[in-house]
Amino acid sequence: MAVARLAAVAFSVFSLCAQTAGPIAGAASLASAPTTPQAGKTAGPLDWVCPMDRDIRSDQPGVCPRCGMTLVLGIPNEVEYPMELTFSPKAIRAGQKERLTFRVFDPKTGKQVDHFQVVHEKLFHMFAVSQDLSFFIHDHPVAEPDGAFHYDAIFPKPGLYRILADIYPEGGTPQLIARTIIVPGDGKSMPVLAEAKLQPSLGVQHASNMDVELTTEPAKPIAGMKTLLFFKIRPADGLEKYLGAWGHMLAASDDLVDLIHNHPFLTYGGDQIQFNLIFPRARTYRMWVQFQRKGVVNTVEFTVPVSELE
Repeated sequence: MAVARLAAVAFSVFSLCAQTAGPIAGAASLASAPTTPQAGKTAGPLDWVCPMDRDIRSDQPGVCPRCGMTLVLGIPNEVEYPMELTFSPKAIRAGQKERLTFRVFDPKTGKQVDHFQVVHEKLFHMFAVSQDLSFFIHDHPVAEPDGAFHYDAIFPKPGLYRILADIYPEGGTPQLIARTIIVPGDGKSMPVLAEAKLQPSLGVQHASNMDVELTTEPAKPIAGMKTLLFFKIRPADGLEKYLGAWGHMLAASDDLVDLIHNHPFLTYGGDQIQFNLIFPRARTYRMWVQFQRKGVVNTVEFTVPVSELE
């Protein structure tokens, strides 16, 4: 994904802030990759650019060494694509299976988009989080013949949920589109809507077949400034790429205004993986991070407070 990518969504007081740093492509040893496709070759104009990692440029066609996307000629203009989200059954209930259907439309023609580019081995990445940040999904809706996508979900309890769609319409630019869902308490009354109350949680987290420890630089992240996040993995043997990346992250602010989809920036010989983030505001952020080891996807969560610059 792009090193910095913002998408605004108008829904009441909610908006989406999304920024990502693409994964480093490398061999099984997790060796770091050069910062450009043609390191040391700058004789010609750098006209070819990665549509996700805009800092990756080349003087000839190729692929991005971070995310693997095909370079495009020139810097594409970012245009937002409308997305329609419908439900079946229409009356959403907590605990019942709900079919979510996504349709994306060309902003110029108004026609439904029916071709998408593969990003990290999938046509569609979907994230869902609950308002109290106790519920998290990263999954992949199924493509229909007409270009729509569907996903069967069960919202476990009443409340507000945020859905984030990560797609790349063919002929367009990568899109991060958020929608908000409110699941009623008993089908009639509205649930209580309140910000999550989070306590900091760093240190070591235990997952299915690994332990993950997080340290940050600076130790106390500052809003608007780059934060380096170092994830130490034990044991590191058998670590594998998951969906084409050495890790996947979603970070959400405690008020659900900010949703940040991110991938590793750098790797260190297999046992440490670095993400870079710029937290947009002084809030508390919950991060879900996914790594794959020996065929098992491990999901760990951390809670990081972010302060104002003093």
